[in-house]
Amino acid sequence: MTMRHYLVVDDNRAFADNLSEILRDGGDEAVVVGNGESALAAVRAQRFDAMVTDMRMPVMGGAALVHEVRRIDAGLPAIVVTAYTQENDLVAAQQEGILAVLPKPVPVPTLLALLKAARRDGMVAVLEDDAALCHNLIEALRHRGFTAVTAASALDAERLGALRPFAALIDLRLPNSPAAQAARDLSQKFEGLKVLVMTGFPELRPTFEPAGVYLKPFDTQALLTRLDDLYAGARQTTVTRL
Repeated sequence: MTMRHYLVVDDNRAFADNLSEILRDGGDEAVVVGNGESALAAVRAQRFDAMVTDMRMPVMGGAALVHEVRRIDAGLPAIVVTAYTQENDLVAAQQEGILAVLPKPVPVPTLLALLKAARRDGMVAVLEDDAALCHNLIEALRHRGFTAVTAASALDAERLGALRPFAALIDLRLPNSPAAQAARDLSQKFEGLKVLVMTGFPELRPTFEPAGVYLKPFDTQALLTRLDDLYAGARQTTVTRL
């Protein structure tokens, strides 16, 4: 099994060192830093498979750190741990695209499973105004190692411009948008974006060729399998270019 490299960012050194020891015992490597500036320096110097960061730290909190990391390494999966799950900064971090938010004290088995599953360059945009379906998709994506960033309307989707999803799951009918407009706009914004269309209206058809069309209610596992294939293809293309 290939060794994975993780970045652990926390001003609680005891927790960070304990987590890094667990990761190393499992055959992986971990770099531990105590603040955001050191984390950014580490991201510039080394390619990591995933990052774990505390939310509340002096000078630069977890939300600001994830934002800055996106500028350096847009494909790095990020997991936030926090004792304050309702704070506004957490909402800001989620808008940057994070793999998961875990409470403190941290459920270590859950954290280790997420780290093992985390996929570099595996961000997926989910555009769906059905809150229950959106939540279910996010959970399914997370367990598969994909980072989800969400939007509930076409206007909300405009903020995705700073991110770099490789694929998108898009409902053809969203508020504040003609049918299929968000899907068309996003496919034009992100070159090579793989778009999987979700719809409850079989008569609707996008004006572009999607990577898949799923009629509601659809088989989530079938959608995830298709996403796995698209991710593998995108990774292979990246390796070939390198």
